Parts: sequence; structure tokens; C-alpha cells
Amino acid sequence: MRAAVLTEYNAPLQIREVPDPRPGPGDVLVRVMASGVNPLDIKIHRGEAAHAKMAPPAILGIDMAGVVEAVGPQVDEFQVGDEVFGMTGGVGGVAGSLAELAAVDARLIARKPRTLSMPQAAALPLGFITSWEGLVDRAGVAEGHRVLIHGGAGGVGYLAVQLALARGAQVFATGSPSSQEVIRQTGATAIDYTSTDVDQYVDRYTGGEGFDIVVDNVGGATLDASFAAVKRYTGRVLSALGWGTHSLAPLSFRGASYSGVFTLMPLLTGAHREHHGHILAHAAALAGDGALVPRLDSRSFALEDANSAHTVVENGTATGKVTVLPQL
Repeated sequence: MRAAVLTEYNAPLQIREVPDPRPGPGDVLVRVMASGVNPLDIKIHRGEAAHAKMAPPAILGIDMAGVVEAVGPQVDEFQVGDEVFGMTGGVGGVAGSLAELAAVDARLIARKPRTLSMPQAAALPLGFITSWEGLVDRAGVAEGHRVLIHGGAGGVGYLAVQLALARGAQVFATGSPSSQEVIRQTGATAIDYTSTDVDQYVDRYTGGEGFDIVVDNVGGATLDASFAAVKRYTGRVLSALGWGTHSLAPLSFRGASYSGVFTLMPLLTGAHREHHGHILAHAAALAGDGALVPRLDSRSFALEDANSAHTVVENGTATGKVTVLPQL
């Protein structure tokens, strides 16, 4: 098969012929129809994501959607011809989705929703799983909650907004001036963080009480702002980017709680992988009901264009999730 291979960090991916993967026990072989490109893929490409544990030579690509071509031993829930999607590799030394074929752990995938195209399905896994693990698993988002999502037009934030709305929450999302309309189109209340400070929007939208749940998709100073925006006593701050040094005083003085989200853990450890498959089944159900629609960049990239796709994401010029289509 053909694959885009990382031969050394921060060097162009090389299109090479490599042996076809074989599905082992518990695996399925998937013909990859679309590979989603995440900012984490770019960091791995540059050699800046040691926690992802991906050393050259390697096939990158964390998210994928495709068609089952073969089923390994001990797999009963999928059969040849099933359309599936998932967050299946590209970290932890497991070959990713920038290839024509991928052997993937069947616990990590779910059936693709019929309402979504392959590129749309490939745009969901990492962002939706991150959002679910924070909003549902950690914070129990539900009707009546006021939820603040930082970076509401971003790859994760855009899905988090839709998930929180689908579960009955009242949702507010921060973004730049250019992203305000995108946020409003999801049904959330848009907040321009460049012209409104934390105290102002906490007063305006919560009467000074703070938000029940604050989701940080930016990190750094935005996580610090989250500690100041959360509701006293019962509030919960969530972040997948809490890797810096932060003062917990603002959070402690509010008596609130913080939860970290490390979405890669099942891929890196092998534990609890079935939970990712279950989460994606929820994503498929929401998409089937029209409550979850990813935002895609309008450009199409073939496997030979994988470096261009990475450049678009790295430069921040994408207008939605970028996908590579290995079968083009």
C-alpha cells in the first residue's frame, strides 16, 4: 500500500510503498477513505509531542474513516463492508491513517453515521472524544447548566458546543471577532474575548455567579481565565491543555474543581479502549439526529498532498477541519 511516512522530525512526509498491514486478534483492516488532520499531528510531525511517543519512521494520522476490508480473530461486532470511524493510531508507536490501509483495534471504532460523508466522519473522533470525556464523563453536563467553552470555533470547541447544547445546556463560547458568526450558527452565545474581559462576561451572563462548567481548549492564560469564570463551590473547569504552570488560587478561592482530560491515554496504555468506541457510537447517534455536524475546510487533499494539508493546519489558514483522502 501507499503511505505518507515520517522519516525524520520536521522534514516533509515521504510517499512510500509499504507492506499491507494484517489484522491481529481483536483488529479489523480498514481501507482508509479519509484521514483527519489535527494540530497534534503537526506537533508530532515537528517532534514536539514527546507524550505521543511516535518515533520515525512512522505513519501519522490519528483520526480516520473508512470501510472494513477484513476482520481479525475475536471480532464479532464488525464485518467486511461496514463503514467505520475512529481515533485509531498515529500515537504510541501505532501506525496511523495517512495510508491506504490501517489495521485498527476494533474497540476504538464505531459505525459511521449515514448522515455524514467520510471526510465529515474523519473530522469527529479526537475532538468529540475529548469533549465527551470532559463534559460528560467529568462534569456530567445536563439541562440547566450554564457552560462556557473557550475556543468555540476551533476543532474541539466547535464539537463541544454542539455536545453541550444537545444535552440541554445553555452554552456560551469565546472566540475572535472573525469567529463570532461561526459560533452563533451553532446556537451558542458568542463572546468576543478581545473586547470583553472575564469579569464583564461573568457579570453579563451569570449575574456574577460564574459558569457551572468552563471548558478550556486553548491553554495558557485562557486556563487561568477559566479559574476566574467558574461558579463558586459547584463549578468545574475542564482542560485538555493544562500542561503549564498555573496558580490555583483563583480556583481555590471559588471552592471549585479542576479536571484534566488526556484523550490519548487508551491509545498509549491499551486500557479502556472500548470506552472510545462507545463514545463514538454516541457521536454517530447525535449526527444521525442532526445534532452534530463537523465544520470542514473546503479543500480536498490526496495522500500525495499530505504535506500541504499539514501546512494549512500549521499556518492556521484552515476554515474548518482538514482531511486527507488516501483513495484520491
